[in-house]
Amino acid sequence: MSAVQNLKDKIVVITGGAPGIGFALAKAFGAEGAKIIIGEPRQNRLDEAVSALQAAGVDAQAAMCDVRKLESVEALADFAWAAHGRVDIVLNNAGVSLPPAPVTDVDIAKARDLMDVNFWGVWHGCAVFGKRLAAQGTPSAIYNTGSENAFFPAVPHIAVYVASKHAVLGLTDAFREDMPDFVTVGVIFPGFVRSEMMEPRFAALGMDTDRFAQIVLQQIKAGEIYIVSHAYNVERIAPRHHAVMRAFETYAPRYAGDDEFDVRAIIDRLRNRR
Repeated sequence: MSAVQNLKDKIVVITGGAPGIGFALAKAFGAEGAKIIIGEPRQNRLDEAVSALQAAGVDAQAAMCDVRKLESVEALADFAWAAHGRVDIVLNNAGVSLPPAPVTDVDIAKARDLMDVNFWGVWHGCAVFGKRLAAQGTPSAIYNTGSENAFFPAVPHIAVYVASKHAVLGLTDAFREDMPDFVTVGVIFPGFVRSEMMEPRFAALGMDTDRFAQIVLQQIKAGEIYIVSHAYNVERIAPRHHAVMRAFETYAPRYAGDDEFDVRAIIDRLRNRR
């Protein structure tokens, strides 16, 4: 999606749209005239969110959706197209966390369930809505909610959450190449934002969700594909980048013709021989 000057009457689907970041994004898009559909597995939270959005003058509807289940995401898409005949923006936002624990102590069943939501739930959203948006043929966008944890562990002992968000970044970058140019594919990288997933006293120290949503909104309207928010993150990201670059400079320095084993370059050469 190129820069979007006007969101009025755009159809925006948000998974995990009842609480937290998802709800703040629903408010932000809705305040600019977008029509909102939120998906969430808890009916009471859906009812609360839709009532609050409608009270604020937002055109909002909701459908129960468990992103762990492909058929549930398909049903959300069916609902959206039945309601409006099209979709313009999809925010694959649903996510969960676990209490901190070392890898050696994490309950594997709970870790797998987290991956089912944070990774496979995003995969389902990309697969279902991506196919429909490509067929729809109009400028549109899919944004997946990652995390600062896609770049570095923000706190100790959250390995499965960190792994899930690294996976979202990798999925998004690869998925972008699968989609036609008229479908923008991006990833949102929240830093420390207030969330129900955290202990309340700690969560209260995070960035306000409405402030975060406004930062995200302006970048999506600009057509950006990497949506950032927390300035200090660069201090955490830089050490990994520098360490990787130092390793290359020391043990795999550049040389003339060093694309000889580059997979993309090899594929291009093979294609050109046809």
